[in-house]
Amino acid sequence: MTNHSGHGQTGHSAHTGHGDHGAHGSHAGHAGHGGHSAHAGHGAHAAHGGARPGGLAVSESGYTLELDTAIFTAGAQPVRFRVIGPDGRPVTEYTPEHEKELHFIAVRRDTAHFQHVHPVRDEQGTWSVELALEPGDWRFFADVHPVGHSGSITLGIDASVAGQYDPQPLPEATGTALIGEYSVALDGELLPGEASELTLTVSRNGSPVTDLQPYLAAYGHLVALRAGDLGYLHVHPEGEPGDGTTAPGPGITFMAVAPSAGTYRLYLDFQHEGTVRTAEFTVRTPALRPQAAPRAESRTAPEHQGHRHGAHAHH
Repeated sequence: MTNHSGHGQTGHSAHTGHGDHGAHGSHAGHAGHGGHSAHAGHGAHAAHGGARPGGLAVSESGYTLELDTAIFTAGAQPVRFRVIGPDGRPVTEYTPEHEKELHFIAVRRDTAHFQHVHPVRDEQGTWSVELALEPGDWRFFADVHPVGHSGSITLGIDASVAGQYDPQPLPEATGTALIGEYSVALDGELLPGEASELTLTVSRNGSPVTDLQPYLAAYGHLVALRAGDLGYLHVHPEGEPGDGTTAPGPGITFMAVAPSAGTYRLYLDFQHEGTVRTAEFTVRTPALRPQAAPRAESRTAPEHQGHRHGAHAHH
């Protein structure tokens, strides 16, 4: 699968150092914001989107994402936006998902720069957050559950940052990401149309990390984006802190479903010793394998077939 460290040496470094540098510093710094950690549990959100990616549209189910401006200069600056409801007015009532009313993801379209933050909202429904923006084309995602709507929705909108744009190629898929003295190993396959387990194992200086800190009802949060259109996938962690069975590391397990074959970027946020860090991966998802012809006996035992496929039915 992937390595974000190698990419770290190129333009993607912004991401590798995400936990330590400015933008992700917004991560680290966001810890105090209640921010970054906030999105961890958001992973559990996963199932609400199933295998259908979100964030491909600026408007969905009568809700629309609206920016104050979609053109920015490079550097750290405030970003303001609203979610406009079916009545044409900014939404001011939300059902919190994993302790936050809104989860906000900003990613440059080449995936080299990524931030996961939690904006604040005023009484009129305008959200604001500071982002560290590099020149290029960006995609902003707002993940929300408006009161009165049946569930969560992910809205996406494009933004442009002026300046010399140096797009970076996707890093190769290697299965290990390095972030300073931390390394994260990725095990498992992301499969199209089928739920599969992904386990990310955190080490520090070669030793397993067994005291990860809860990050909004989870020990980690995983965002998956499809390269090419940045389709946003919801991925949920298995278990939660304090449930009596989920250990605080070194492994964090997620269930995920890819909507199609292709290349995906995974971003794992985890918190240790008060700092949130992000490990990045590139994952190649194979095309669906042809189904094997059913064996004769399975035709006389349909319950076996039901059992075999039941695993993905609930997804």
